[in-house]
Amino acid sequence: MIKAKKSLGQNFLIDKYILEKIVNLIEINEKNILEIGPGTGNLTLCILKKKPKKIIVIEKDKKLALNLEQKFSDKITVINGDVLEIDETSLFKEKFIVFGNLPYNISTEILSKWIVNLKDNFWFDHLVLMFQKEVADRIISKFDTSTYGRLSILANWKLKIDKICDIKPESFFPKPKVDSSLLLFSPKNKIFKIKDPKNLEKVTRVFFSHRRKMLKKPFNQLFNGNQKILDKLNINLNLRPQNLDFETYYQLTSEYENLIS
Repeated sequence: MIKAKKSLGQNFLIDKYILEKIVNLIEINEKNILEIGPGTGNLTLCILKKKPKKIIVIEKDKKLALNLEQKFSDKITVINGDVLEIDETSLFKEKFIVFGNLPYNISTEILSKWIVNLKDNFWFDHLVLMFQKEVADRIISKFDTSTYGRLSILANWKLKIDKICDIKPESFFPKPKVDSSLLLFSPKNKIFKIKDPKNLEKVTRVFFSHRRKMLKKPFNQLFNGNQKILDKLNINLNLRPQNLDFETYYQLTSEYENLIS
């Protein structure tokens, strides 16, 4: 019997209704599929029934990886490794769809890595990802809310995000202590031009390192009190980081890139 490892944030999805809902979200027939953290292969099996072109799964747990190889034989390609150390863009020659019941302990790290590594061309058609509900709420939150922050700004830069549903602990084994949420990410057509996503990461990190304090300190740290930028973007330094919308942070990043170039 396979036991879930707490250290790897493993909670296996066992709810047939939710599994079917996930694979019916988008067309996957004859598509290339990457699955992150397949665990015991419950979702993998549902994906296979839809007759995709090819499936690659990434499973960090060695025992689970061996089990998947035995269970599915040559129907899938199993990579026993850490998704944070793998270059996902090299796995297929064409765009693919990503499914993932992401380990709670590294889910934000995985998403941030993918966003920061996005070039002009998207390497995926869609991301269908499950997060701890609290994390999902942060990803989809709007400005002027308590959950709005770096993750919201990064995720919404190039991606359209739809919340599909919340999922109760009873849908997993073992049961997590919190609810989960399923999100669908799709590439945006119109994207604010930023030269290097790492600059967006830096600007938001500086501003949200003191999220309850006024904007004056982080602004001065990055822009040395540049009044022209304040006037151009119409920013009030008495506001707090959560009071600036997505577009303003993208514009601030562009101004920052101009300063350091």
